Amino acid sequence: MSEEDNTYRVAAGELRAFVERFERLDAEKKDIAEQQKEVMAEAKSRGYDTKVLRKVIALRKKDPAEISEEGAVLEMYTSALGM
Repeated sequence: MSEEDNTYRVAAGELRAFVERFERLDAEKKDIAEQQKEVMAEAKSRGYDTKVLRKVIALRKKDPAEISEEGAVLEMYTSALGM
């Protein structure tokens, strides 16, 4: 067996490990997405507006200064449109 064959097997094994790891993570991502859908369905069944709830979640991810700036720009735009 040549050194080239050994290198190929090692590279193939490493490649397989990366692919399998990625596939496991992809499966976990699908499970998490399903759990998130279940949470939103439960919130909706209890009378919460899930559209607004998603906006609240998005806002919580942002920096307070960014939220303030977006609010100011939104106010400026709506004012300019007479809303």
